[in-house]
Amino acid sequence: MTAQDTPAVNWRKSTRSNANGGACVEVALSADRSAVRDSKLGATGPILNFDANAFGAFLGAVKAGRLDG
Repeated sequence: MTAQDTPAVNWRKSTRSNANGGACVEVALSADRSAVRDSKLGATGPILNFDANAFGAFLGAVKAGRLDG
């Protein structure tokens, strides 16, 4: 999914992103959806789009380190 497929949302940079240009993640939240994208790619990059349950599972996996590569 890309920005063209996503309605206008307010993106905010994750507090976990660093200031040196690496690991930059942006999140957009709405009442029923959550989206994540790489801020370096912005509107041209892919977007991970989640419903509320899937986003909770995704966050749990990230916090547990199961997605570290």
